[in-house]
Amino acid sequence: MHDKFTFTLKATSGGARLGEVAMPRGVIRTPAFMPVGTVGTVKAMYLDQVRELGADIILGNTYHLMLRPGPERVARLGGLHELIRWPHPILTDSGGFQVMSLSGLRKLDEKGVTFKSHVDGSLHHMSPERSIEIQGMLDSDIQMQLDECIALPAERKEIERAMEMSLRWAERCRVAFGEQPGKAMFGIVQGGDQPDLRIRSAEGLKELDLKGYAVGGLAVGEPQDVMLGMLDITLPVLPTEKPRYLMGVGTPDDILKSVARGIDMFDCVMPTRSGRHGLAFTRRGRVNIRNARHAEDMRPLDEQSNCPASRDYSRAYLHHLTRSNEALGGMLLSWHNLAYYQELMQGIRKSIEEGRFADFYAETIEMWARGDIDPV
Repeated sequence: MHDKFTFTLKATSGGARLGEVAMPRGVIRTPAFMPVGTVGTVKAMYLDQVRELGADIILGNTYHLMLRPGPERVARLGGLHELIRWPHPILTDSGGFQVMSLSGLRKLDEKGVTFKSHVDGSLHHMSPERSIEIQGMLDSDIQMQLDECIALPAERKEIERAMEMSLRWAERCRVAFGEQPGKAMFGIVQGGDQPDLRIRSAEGLKELDLKGYAVGGLAVGEPQDVMLGMLDITLPVLPTEKPRYLMGVGTPDDILKSVARGIDMFDCVMPTRSGRHGLAFTRRGRVNIRNARHAEDMRPLDEQSNCPASRDYSRAYLHHLTRSNEALGGMLLSWHNLAYYQELMQGIRKSIEEGRFADFYAETIEMWARGDIDPV
């Protein structure tokens, strides 16, 4: 049992980092992929399954949980861990990204953001202090600062204004968070696609001496090369002894390339959302199970996988379920996708430990490029 929050860098291989975040509710092996449990559930999955696949931590969403069931109710019920039966670490995002997505339903100023609920139209105000208060009532282990996340492309002046305000909000969040042994608050680097603004944001956050640092605003519609370019500029500014989290990213390819640049933590709805729409991520690249070529294919998605959804169900059955809009289709493909993501992270960690990440990287890219061809 660890009574405080610590990050240990155990090995590097090129730019890739192998590490361990230790905290009272458990250890997070990094690089880590955090399944997204937006409203206290990883969609179409039992949390026992999520744990069995290798997840050390999941993510909850402050915006959605504050609207329902409400943070006060969650607190009365013993906190989010107790409510959802997940005794391991939980990271909550600040709600900033979701609130910023409510164009036309929000009003933003220095104090915070006032917005209308997408559920019932009720009016809410979220300040940096209120965001931290809500995350405290949820009892999450890693809490994120409130930031302003804007979609790209955007005017430089607008990117700069949002970045500066996010920095001021980070300081207010840090004060509101105070000292909480065993827990952590992360700051979020903003600055859009402007290199100098990214550097200024990272330097400003570094001065706050936070427990960890996230890179935000890079899952908002920009091309992959822009995302990677911003990481190349930002990561050298951040302290090497603190964990680095790339928010909302991404595809297996995004993850592999970001690990190569020194990212330690990821989250994304892609494995579960894609699964519900018939798209599988595999060692041999993407497979659209809705395609007619799978209709009479009795092979599994991946005969080498340890996951029953990947190994024991035929493509023909998955195709039938998906085309029939049966709930089980989305459940099995979400299970498969999360298994593949965790298998990828496990492979990444093992290759860094053995000092052969570059080889693993090349082999993985080559397998994806070869595609999901029938065996000869």
